[in-house]
Amino acid sequence: MQDDEPLEEWARRRDARLAASKGKRRAVPLGEGPHRGAHVDPGAPRAIEEWTGTEWTVVGLVKNLAAAQALLYPPPVQEKPAEWDRPAMGRGRGRHRKPTPAEEQDR
Repeated sequence: MQDDEPLEEWARRRDARLAASKGKRRAVPLGEGPHRGAHVDPGAPRAIEEWTGTEWTVVGLVKNLAAAQALLYPPPVQEKPAEWDRPAMGRGRGRHRKPTPAEEQDR
């Protein structure tokens, strides 16, 4: 038995995969020799390239590895959590209330 996928389903999956990869960026060192790991020459300038779905295109230049990492991996924005609106603890003898002093209990 052969599992042939209809062409329309294959094309839909392919388009979804290409659309998901568009806009991804990378930093390419502009040094001598073949492309190697980013750590090899951290002071070399970098070309910032973006994937268009079919090829990598240059969208900018930065002066070194640290600048490239700051551009490609910005720090996450930390939001302050919203303050929870809750009623203030009033007087009473509820389950989690602070016990009242002995002299106030007699009143």
